[in-house]
Amino acid sequence: MARIFLSYARDDAELAKQLAGLITSAGHQVWWDREIQGGSHFSSEIDKALREADAVMVLWTEASIKSAWVQDEAAEGRDSGRLVPIVLNGARPPLGFRQYQSIELGHWNGDGEPQQFDALLRTIEKTGEAKAETTTPKDEARGPKRRASVCVLPFANMSGDPEQEYFSDGITEDIITDLSKVSALSVVARNTAFTFKGQTVDVKDVAKALGVDHVLEGSVRKAGNRVRITAQLIDGKAGDHLWAERYDRDLTDIFEIQDEISKEIVRALRLKLMPAEEQAIERRGTENAEAYNLYLMARQQWVEGTWGNSRRDEVIIRFCKQAINLDPDYAQAWALMALAQAELRFWHGRDENPLPAAERALEIDPRLAEPHCVKVRNFEQEARSDQADKELEKALRLGPDSWEVNREAARLMFRRERMADATRYFEKASQLMEGDFHSCSMLISCYVGLHDQAGAMNAAKRTLDRCELAIAKDATNGAALAAGASALFMLGDAERGKDWVQRAVLLDPENMSVLYNAACGLTYRESDLDAAMDLLEQYFERLQSPAYIRHAEIDPDMDPLRENPRFVEMLASAKQRLGIAEAVSDG
Repeated sequence: MARIFLSYARDDAELAKQLAGLITSAGHQVWWDREIQGGSHFSSEIDKALREADAVMVLWTEASIKSAWVQDEAAEGRDSGRLVPIVLNGARPPLGFRQYQSIELGHWNGDGEPQQFDALLRTIEKTGEAKAETTTPKDEARGPKRRASVCVLPFANMSGDPEQEYFSDGITEDIITDLSKVSALSVVARNTAFTFKGQTVDVKDVAKALGVDHVLEGSVRKAGNRVRITAQLIDGKAGDHLWAERYDRDLTDIFEIQDEISKEIVRALRLKLMPAEEQAIERRGTENAEAYNLYLMARQQWVEGTWGNSRRDEVIIRFCKQAINLDPDYAQAWALMALAQAELRFWHGRDENPLPAAERALEIDPRLAEPHCVKVRNFEQEARSDQADKELEKALRLGPDSWEVNREAARLMFRRERMADATRYFEKASQLMEGDFHSCSMLISCYVGLHDQAGAMNAAKRTLDRCELAIAKDATNGAALAAGASALFMLGDAERGKDWVQRAVLLDPENMSVLYNAACGLTYRESDLDAAMDLLEQYFERLQSPAYIRHAEIDPDMDPLRENPRFVEMLASAKQRLGIAEAVSDG
């Protein structure tokens, strides 16, 4: 039995009561401030319960994220390693708590057991067990033992060329990954750290906001075959430098530099690095610096390139092929190439077979999760649902925090009309990659399908924010314009939405994602149904994948058009052209 402190906002008292009752019925002891007896000193009773709890469970809602009391209690749980965060109605935890994986309870209103309740109970049990293991009798008075913590800020690109940013970002991500392998160290997740990218920040403010002890910052200057990397580890409270170094090396030494930085941080923090952890830090996908550089360029295109544009995928494949020519055993390059080939095959109807590259990646490194996403899409295309499910299970087991895996899970759940599950995975994907406007845009559709107007409006606001950032970086990003247009229509700004649609279609008229997403936006609030069907007519005439027919058939965004004879005819015509029988489903 675990002792649980439940933190919540006053507006959520009834939900807190119902949740406390369910958890109590499952055999745990739940304390919340309704347990305070008359005559007790309110603050001291809360402090006592907070200290004695095995787990600090925080109910994040739109109300609680604004509560200073809830944030203070959540910080106590976070800093002591006892935090169990719960999210309701797609609320986004405040800065400092986004790096912790939250349990999504969907749109639970207090009736019955919420979705993921079993997962919540398992997390409570694991947190209680972890506290028991890390607390000795001498520690009881002091509370649970706390791991050292660090945030790795995005290294600044000092090359004088914005195109070199892929390299500094890649270095940062690899250092975050390396440090995450150290069991004695808590590392802020990439997606949270990268929210500070391009900002001038005070390190002490960052440390306070994220609840970490230390901050690592640095810069990268790459010129030809030379690279200069500076790095400094800073005490988050005092602002003092604990360690600093500058490396002027050949590009071929890049892996050695990364290893040295990670190990120097461990030494500066006086942590013990286990032999297996040291080996894990030194393990690289490749030892070829040129192949690594090519992979980072391909990865940047995958993450930041124009969604749905075939040229993006062609560029990725070219980069990956060059990387593989230099190192035939570079598993990550094989996997990324397979993902891009899958886009060309399933979105654009190209004669590409992504399976050989996916299988080769798994042959080299069976621990990779992303190649299984390619196999999921292939089985889905062939209407082999059982095999698709098995591959998705493997992907989720191997990469529960993979952006690609969560997007693939969301896509499959959406086409199965499991909107609550799709919402959960799209929410997680959007949290894993700060620039992912596409997942946010899909959340608008999910919340529309769940008849949750507030959720749809919240998703639209997040989508618009991300699309505006993407467009500021690349004004020709048609996919961002189309997704942003959808958000504008949902938010009621139809005039601006129509302007964005026009720009998106003119800039990227061959992009199937642009056509479809712009059409979806035009259906919101029935802004312009005729214009939506004009775009869909082009879309269905070019469509090559049966899976996307299934998508349109169940997409709630299409509901305003569902009975329109023109829509019915174009959908039937596309099915006939693709040889899809009415009774057959691919999902």
